[in-house]
Amino acid sequence: MWVIFTSVLTFIKGKADQYPALQSLISTTSLNLKEIEIHWREVLRLATSIKQGTVTASLMLKKLASYPKQNGLAKALREIGRIERTLFMLDWFRDPTLRRRVQAGLNKGEARNALARAVFLHRLGEIRDRKPENQSYRASGLTLLTAAISLWNTVYMERAVDALKRKGGKINEQLLSHLSPLGWEHINLTGDYIWKSNRIPASGKFRRLRPAKVERSKNNLNVQ
Repeated sequence: MWVIFTSVLTFIKGKADQYPALQSLISTTSLNLKEIEIHWREVLRLATSIKQGTVTASLMLKKLASYPKQNGLAKALREIGRIERTLFMLDWFRDPTLRRRVQAGLNKGEARNALARAVFLHRLGEIRDRKPENQSYRASGLTLLTAAISLWNTVYMERAVDALKRKGGKINEQLLSHLSPLGWEHINLTGDYIWKSNRIPASGKFRRLRPAKVERSKNNLNVQ
């Protein structure tokens, strides 16, 4: 759970040996607060422009990156970024709740990527189209399929939970936050696809839920 960065570094003004406990995690590059002081007005103007929608952050990043040499504003933003990174890492070290929340977010992203790889069988998920529009079509199609599976799972998971509650089952509500709609083990992604109109539920109707094997414990309801 702790290792989510390729390199865990913090930045300080001064030497790392001032903080022996964190010395191995402190960058050898010292913070240059002078750059922030010199270009602070430019930083404020940029932040105001982005907040008001006059310019987008992505456009400004492209412009700053296009300069042959890093200008003063870019250097100031780099130092501010290092400060923000350091503050986040310090919170990360001391707050287990934050670590769990970040890890949960990473797990969701990995689950979505795993679903996308399972769905995208042709060319093993590699987009080899040369034209940008074809790349966009292929990526959009993949997004549509993963979204459809996620929606399907969400709807039927909700119906399953409601059905169990109606039968008097006691469900720990805190456990529901750990459910993910990104599973696909119950979906046939390969083979023949046979569309029979008589098996398609009418508008506003749903497929019948499969009977669940329920094991009741003292505090929770375990469903298999």
